[in-house]
Amino acid sequence: MRDVFRVAAQWLEDGHAFALATLVTLRDAGTAPVGTTIAVERGGRVYGNIGAGCHESEIVEACSKTADDGVTRRLDVNLSGDDVLLGGTACGAVMQVVTWRPHGEFLTEARAIAAGDRDARIGFVYCDADGRDVEFEYLFPPKARLILIGATALAAELATIGKRLDYNAVVVDPRPAFATSERIADAHELVGAWPQEYLPHSIDAASPVVVLSHDPKLDLPALRCALNSPAPYVALLGSRRSQTSRRAALREEGFDDDALARIHGPAGLDLGGVTVAETALSILAEIVACRRGGAGTPLRATRGAIHR
Repeated sequence: MRDVFRVAAQWLEDGHAFALATLVTLRDAGTAPVGTTIAVERGGRVYGNIGAGCHESEIVEACSKTADDGVTRRLDVNLSGDDVLLGGTACGAVMQVVTWRPHGEFLTEARAIAAGDRDARIGFVYCDADGRDVEFEYLFPPKARLILIGATALAAELATIGKRLDYNAVVVDPRPAFATSERIADAHELVGAWPQEYLPHSIDAASPVVVLSHDPKLDLPALRCALNSPAPYVALLGSRRSQTSRRAALREEGFDDDALARIHGPAGLDLGGVTVAETALSILAEIVACRRGGAGTPLRATRGAIHR
């Protein structure tokens, strides 16, 4: 979603006429969260997707009109039907989308949203179904850090996929030959330090930590720091044998069963993958499940809303 605001910032800089369409309310299931935004240029270019299925073209058309006349518009979209002629949207969502035209002063916020390095907001006023003015504001928090210990090929894949999940990947490795931008192109930051030097002041409650090095000189201090932190997810790559070894070493240092139970190891969900990219996907799937409270169960085996 942040890329939409990168485009919006560029269009504002270049003086293009365009408007934004933002999802302001959502009921029941939905494929995108409130705050999701698309950009539509008066010339017809569209960037982004709100997840409104066959109604997306209506949103784009309304956004084009707003780009022309500056009038804010509200669209009520109901995806709970299953009309074959409409393509069978039937995801169950009922949403409101508002089109609005940003002005030049929005440039700073658009850049900040795209960068993800601080809190940034969008806000506007629109009319509800009863003709009353409603003030909408949405806060985009800074991107969370995905902390990766060991500048490996798997770290490179985690950084790439994690970027799409709104993480800034920080790769920690004291070996200069490994921690390079050529090897890990999508890392937000490469830290040439030992884990015990960097981690104690860098992990917060939004920062997953994944230990990838297979080297006890890196693994153990990283795990110590992570277990003594509020990290929401602590994972260790490696065989079951190495998992047992690392846990035994930590237990000797005084970590109890509750602390050791925080370690997701072997890291990831069982997707049956074999490649480096598939392994990265399985680890990030587990991170998402922990972050959102999912069980990692196949959706066909569950009941209720698919997207929450």
